[in-house]
Amino acid sequence: MSRRDAAGATGIDPQQLWLSTGQRGRGRKPAFSRETITAAAVALADAEGLEGVTMRRVASQVGAGVMSLYSYAPDKETLLELMVDHVSGELPTADPPTGDWRTDLKAIGHLQRALMLRHPWLPAALSTRRSLGPHALAFLERALAALRPTRLDGAAKLEVFSMLTGFVAGHVGYEIAQSAAADSSDRATAEARYLAAVAADGHHPELAEALATPGHPLSPDATFTRFLDRLVDGLDTD
Repeated sequence: MSRRDAAGATGIDPQQLWLSTGQRGRGRKPAFSRETITAAAVALADAEGLEGVTMRRVASQVGAGVMSLYSYAPDKETLLELMVDHVSGELPTADPPTGDWRTDLKAIGHLQRALMLRHPWLPAALSTRRSLGPHALAFLERALAALRPTRLDGAAKLEVFSMLTGFVAGHVGYEIAQSAAADSSDRATAEARYLAAVAADGHHPELAEALATPGHPLSPDATFTRFLDRLVDGLDTD
């Protein structure tokens, strides 16, 4: 298998990225570390979004020449891999499972949401396939341990974790977009008028009934909890 085949569609070889020792030959001690460069990229993304992260900007942040960064991260895709795993290190992994897998899985979902809200660029970064670095693997290990009491096989457990992560990323992405849209009260008013008109046209009776008995407004935290409960409580482990 060629190195290109091992790397996959993104051109990144996860074994080379995560398992190589990173040791250099004899000579002058490196002026920077991969961790320093990654942390600078994360700070840029937190402040300006992923579009603010360029190799030139990161180099400027750490006081390096652009070309010197390529020995640590040869392209932006590799840098994104490093960034995702870097922030994944904020997820706690030492807490042992309680034995109640649904409660444990919901706790994992809340931890993921909190992480993504701290780093609003993360849902978009996860939308393309990423390899699992050491921090992400440690959190996956926690999730698999939580699912041990179920009757799911290994593949199904991995699917559950992937589904949970995808749900959280999608929901947080929606939360962020809604929060930005909420800055415009005119838009919210216009949308309410539109739905009321559609419900009254006689062609959408189910929508009219749903809008006639709206639920009580919930906080973003409560809304996420309700959706997460429905997802996890509805999982079939047979």
